[in-house]
Amino acid sequence: MTMEVRRARADDHEDVVAFTSDTWSDRFDRGDYIPEVFPEWVETDGPDQRTVVAVEDDRAVGVCQVVALSAHETWAQGMRVADDARASGVAEAMNDACFAWARERGATVCRNMVFSWNAPGLGAARGVGYDPAAEFRWAHPDPDVDARADANGASDLDAVADPDAAWSYWQRSDAARELAGLTLDPDESWALSEATRERFRAAADDRWAVAVQGADGTHGAAVRTREYEREGGEGEDDEDATERWVEYGVGAWDGVPAAQTLFAAIARDAADLDADRTRVLIPETARHVSDAAYAGIAVSENPDFVMAADLTRRD
Repeated sequence: MTMEVRRARADDHEDVVAFTSDTWSDRFDRGDYIPEVFPEWVETDGPDQRTVVAVEDDRAVGVCQVVALSAHETWAQGMRVADDARASGVAEAMNDACFAWARERGATVCRNMVFSWNAPGLGAARGVGYDPAAEFRWAHPDPDVDARADANGASDLDAVADPDAAWSYWQRSDAARELAGLTLDPDESWALSEATRERFRAAADDRWAVAVQGADGTHGAAVRTREYEREGGEGEDDEDATERWVEYGVGAWDGVPAAQTLFAAIARDAADLDADRTRVLIPETARHVSDAAYAGIAVSENPDFVMAADLTRRD
């Protein structure tokens, strides 16, 4: 049996659904997102995006997508391989095709995200050329129009709409070091890319960016990335119930008072947008996670790992 990797087509959908429908069914009620998004991936493929499938005996047995995030950064996602095709070089072949596409358009790095509990996925990522880059976790402050931070000295701090101060703080923060300079990409959901001053300014113009400031300078920063609706929540018809989420590309701070002030500002902003839920990307460090917990903020159970492949290497 021979295997080839080619650009995905609309008529691959049935095969892709067959081997992705039950992915992580033991962990997620919603199931895998690939069956739902695959038609859109194929339809929107172009100069800045490529979806590939691996085909054996006229059947798609693997899928992966690579997206350009900037002139030099790409992001790989949705790598899936059918059970009966694993350990046969399918993932490696698709990954090579994605790297080749990225190099052709001038990219010097390709990153992806792997759940920390997905040991086989982490091993596969290392095996095809990715190295550890960063770890993050989600913080989930409840939307609250009346949220205030008045404990542990936080009342001496204010959240101010100042994207340049936020950017300056981010650059020198330990959060930036821990996250390798990465924040949520504003255009590609779930992807992380290198933060820029322009991103902070654009967030202020189109969305929201704040700096936590006191008499002795700036002590925190956050930017809003996107708003979206997703299935879930409670309603008269549960099948049609949706939740409004607001997502923040990064939260960075030094000290619990700054964390309290920052999360209170995020809670008020989310409430102004009629959000049901939020998530804020924070570094996976003992200090950041414990600061958020001490501030009374829920955090996700497990971290996520960002992996990066240096595309300038010549093996």
